[in-house]
Amino acid sequence: MDPAIFRRRLLAWFDRHGRKDLPWQRNHNPYRIWVSEIMLQQTQVSTVIPYYTRFLKRFANVRQLADAPIDDVLHHWTGLGYYARARNLHKAAQLIRDEHHGRFPKTLDALQALPGIGRSTAGAILAFAFDQRHPILDGNVKRVLTRLHAIDQWPGQRETEQQLWQLAEQYTPRSRVRDYTQAIMDLGATVCKRGQPQCAQCPMSKNCAALAEGDPARYPVTKQRKPLPEKTVTMLLITGDRHDVLLQRRPPSGIWGGLWSFPERPGHEVDGLVPWARQTLGLDIQLTQTLPLIPHTFSHFRLHIQPVTAEVVGEPPAIMEMPDSVWYKLELPDSRGLAAPVQRLLQQLRKTE
Repeated sequence: MDPAIFRRRLLAWFDRHGRKDLPWQRNHNPYRIWVSEIMLQQTQVSTVIPYYTRFLKRFANVRQLADAPIDDVLHHWTGLGYYARARNLHKAAQLIRDEHHGRFPKTLDALQALPGIGRSTAGAILAFAFDQRHPILDGNVKRVLTRLHAIDQWPGQRETEQQLWQLAEQYTPRSRVRDYTQAIMDLGATVCKRGQPQCAQCPMSKNCAALAEGDPARYPVTKQRKPLPEKTVTMLLITGDRHDVLLQRRPPSGIWGGLWSFPERPGHEVDGLVPWARQTLGLDIQLTQTLPLIPHTFSHFRLHIQPVTAEVVGEPPAIMEMPDSVWYKLELPDSRGLAAPVQRLLQQLRKTE
C-alpha cells in the first residue's frame, strides 16, 4: 500500500475516531508518558487507567519515584502483573536521577540504555513527548501490518520482525508524528482487534491483503506452543496471636521478584510441614486448615498453589532471625508489594480472623 495513502487515511480516521482523552494525553510530560507506556506493555488500557492514576498520585515525578523504597513502588503495582516492569521502572528512575541530572533523555539510544525500555517503547515515548519521528512496533502495530500485508510468518521470527520494522519506518510520517503514533495504536486496539477485527470500520479495508483472503483473524500467525508445564507449591499461612501473618520477601529475580509472599515449599503434600517449619522458619506451628488449590498461570508455566493455614504454638518471636521476614498486621496493612494470589489469601484471612 502506498505509504502516503496509508498515512492520509489513518490520520483522517484518527481525527474522527481516535482516543484523545486518556489520562497520559493531557500533556506531553515525558515522565507521565513513560509510566503509561510501561504499564501498557501486555496490559489493556481499561486495566491500566486506575493503576496509572494511583501511581502518579504517589510518584508525581521521576525524582519521587527514584527516591521511593522499592516496596512502595511494588505496592502500587500490586495486581498489575509482570512485576519486572515495576522493578525496571524504579531502576531507570534512579539512573535518570543520578546520570541524567533528573532530566528525561531525549534520544533513542539514551532511552534504550535504560532498563525496561526497548526500541518500540523508546520510539513511542519520544513521539508522544517530543513529536520526534520514530517508528513503533508494539503488538497492535504488528497486527495491523501483518494483516495489511498478509505476512504469513510468526512476527517473533527475526526476519519477519525486520520486515515489520521496515514497513513501520515507511509508513511513519514526518509531520503529525504524535497523532500518527496514537492513531496506529488505536486502530489495532479498537478496530483491527485480535479475535474479532471490525473490518467494516477500518479505513484500510480496501487494501487489506488479509481481508481479501477472507480470514483476517488468521493473522498474525501464532507460534506453535508446547503445553505449559505444571508446578505445585504449598503456601503456609502462619498466623500469630496478634492478628498478624508471616510474610517473606521473595528473591529479586524470578516470579514475583521482590514481592512479599507466604513461606512456601515445592509440592502440595501437607505431611511434613510442621517439622519443615521448625527447621526452616524456626517456628513451632500447628496446622489448622487445608484450603482449595489456587491456579495461577504465568507466560511460561501454570502454578497450582496449595494454601495451608497454621497457627504458632506459644509466643511468636517479635523479630524474626531470618532476613526479609515480617509479621504482617492484617488489621493495619502497610505498603508493600504483594502478588495477586497472596493479596486474595490475605483478604480471606481478614474475614476469618
